[in-house]
Amino acid sequence: MTQNPPEVRPDLARARVTQTARPDSARPGQPTIGMVSLGCPKALVDSERILTRLRAEGYAISADYAGAVAVIVNTCGFLDSAKAESLDAIGEALQENGRVIVTGCLGAEPDYIREHHPRILAVTGPQQYEQVLDAVHLAVPPSPDPFIDLLPARGVSLTPRHYSYVKISEGCNHKCKFCIIPDMRGKLASRPAHAVLREAEKLVDAGVRELLVISQDTSAYGLDRRYDLNPWKGGEVRSHITDLARELGQLGAWVRLHYVYPYPHVRDLIPLMADPASGVLPYLDIPFQHSHPDVLRRMARPAAGSKTLEEIAAWRDICPDITLRSTFIVGYPGETEAEFQHLLDWLDAAQLDRVGCFQYENVAGARSNALPDHVAAEVKQDRWDRFMAKAQAISAAKLEAKVGRVLEVIVDDIDADGVATCRTWADAPEIDGNLFIDEGAEGLSVGDVVQVEVEEAGEYDLWGRLQS
Repeated sequence: MTQNPPEVRPDLARARVTQTARPDSARPGQPTIGMVSLGCPKALVDSERILTRLRAEGYAISADYAGAVAVIVNTCGFLDSAKAESLDAIGEALQENGRVIVTGCLGAEPDYIREHHPRILAVTGPQQYEQVLDAVHLAVPPSPDPFIDLLPARGVSLTPRHYSYVKISEGCNHKCKFCIIPDMRGKLASRPAHAVLREAEKLVDAGVRELLVISQDTSAYGLDRRYDLNPWKGGEVRSHITDLARELGQLGAWVRLHYVYPYPHVRDLIPLMADPASGVLPYLDIPFQHSHPDVLRRMARPAAGSKTLEEIAAWRDICPDITLRSTFIVGYPGETEAEFQHLLDWLDAAQLDRVGCFQYENVAGARSNALPDHVAAEVKQDRWDRFMAKAQAISAAKLEAKVGRVLEVIVDDIDADGVATCRTWADAPEIDGNLFIDEGAEGLSVGDVVQVEVEEAGEYDLWGRLQS
């Protein structure tokens, strides 16, 4: 029976994306660039944009270090552990290739990077696309041939052809004490609604079957633009998440919303999710982070005083099949056993479908570092173990309840043995579980959307039989 490999199981909760772009067949004399992309899907979109620009300028994309004249490492710098991973990736690229350009979140600390790796060619910060291109031009001058070099319709993609991330804004206006993202990526800067919709329409026209909407704070989309009106298909559309989601859902692909804060207006999205014809999946990825109001206040979380259990109940009243995914932090400075027990009790009451958990880490520059009463490492580990045991039991019970149901799934992969790895509406790629079809998957192709009867459930995954 096929199962998810351990590194993508949601109980591990360590986000990682380390992918190399699909290789091009370089023409004689064509300069080649490699890419290593670390961190969250937002960074992955940045990598895709950089590679698309380079591809348009005549560069080929190498699938390995040896085939590249230079390598770009797009780093993550959110946690100290992520910084260490980024430094390791830079070191590996230097060892294997020798000509390395660093960008991304850790690029906001160039002295820190050069202290560890003085041989790098250049360092640029997050979203500094022009500076990355300038660094590449200096290291590997472009040599375009407009008669030969054709840019793919959806640009250069680091994801499979049937799904794509769509970033709707940059930055964040919040001041959460454990987070340095606003310092690295700045304040909220939303894209115009028509620009997002035009990009999404091109992706769907190129064969994308699922659009994964991402930002630092998806539900705040358009606030900085005062929800302005934008021209679209002979009418107008507001730069507001509800209006944007409604229009995205009309393009003919699944629409999945990530990083949604539980503001009151989020309830306006739920009727869309309750309507299968809307295209907006009944799936909310909401980073609650904790349940106890005192911990949330120490975190300086937005909506810290919200009655989240009441909101969840209201969402489920409107859309009973909604899937709720969230992440939490245990061992935050000052967290008492009573506050942690409050979180366990809250989890029992909330019955979230998909849950990830992080042990608190200090991050250079974060205000939470200065808080008193930091929690001992062994206590954090114990709380993480207890939290994940409860979350795992909830997940197993929820999946068991799906046995016998017929669900719509999208096919992500078909291996050499004919086993199809699929996802239901409740499963985002890379972070949630899968549904496997072990037999009778002949004739299926990656990207197909089909009906499957669930026959078996595990702690995080499902197994089923294709419906004729």
